[in-house]
Amino acid sequence: MTGRLTLLGSSGVLMMLLLTLIFLWVPTDIVLGISQRIFYFHVPMALVAFLAFVVVVVGSIGYLWKKSERMDALAYAAAEIGVLFTTLMLITGMLWAKPVWGVWWTWSPQLTTSLILWFIYTAYLMLRSYAPQGDQGARYGAVMGIIGFVDVPIVYMAAKWWRDVHPEAVVGPLADEGSLEGKMVIAFLVGLLAFTTLFAYLLMERYTLRRQESLVERLRYSHV
Repeated sequence: MTGRLTLLGSSGVLMMLLLTLIFLWVPTDIVLGISQRIFYFHVPMALVAFLAFVVVVVGSIGYLWKKSERMDALAYAAAEIGVLFTTLMLITGMLWAKPVWGVWWTWSPQLTTSLILWFIYTAYLMLRSYAPQGDQGARYGAVMGIIGFVDVPIVYMAAKWWRDVHPEAVVGPLADEGSLEGKMVIAFLVGLLAFTTLFAYLLMERYTLRRQESLVERLRYSHV
């Protein structure tokens, strides 16, 4: 419990620091103007969503290999949080697109592949909800969780592979050196740390709850 409260408190402090940096410290982008400040929410949320789906893959592989209910619970919890962050990524992307492109949505390859990613893991959650209880449903979910991850690198690479209105990556291995000014880099890293800490807290909470749900399901079906 102490560890979770520490994560929650740290996330809150980092979020407050992030807001201070965004609105009082970082420079305004010359081209995009004030709308560029959504970047400090949008990109960290996207990266944390990717991290969540990495955890889904790890948990799914662990379940298929060891038949571990703990790993299955980890994958399930991470998938839910990944869908949450992907939803927020799409919403902040649309909020950013409207003042810059003049439309809420355009079928840009990166936007389209991101939406597909959201559909994949939403389908994963639906599968887990309606599939048979026990090993069979967990096995179906594990396979889908692993296969669905193929879209994650496609989302990241989309702006590089199919050049269009969406800007190329400014963080990660594909980013051009010096694409972000120094203060922007610091604010971005604070945002990434804040959302990663929040993800860790949510994952711990949801994992614990999922374990309890699994126990209740076993007790219920053992008496049927």
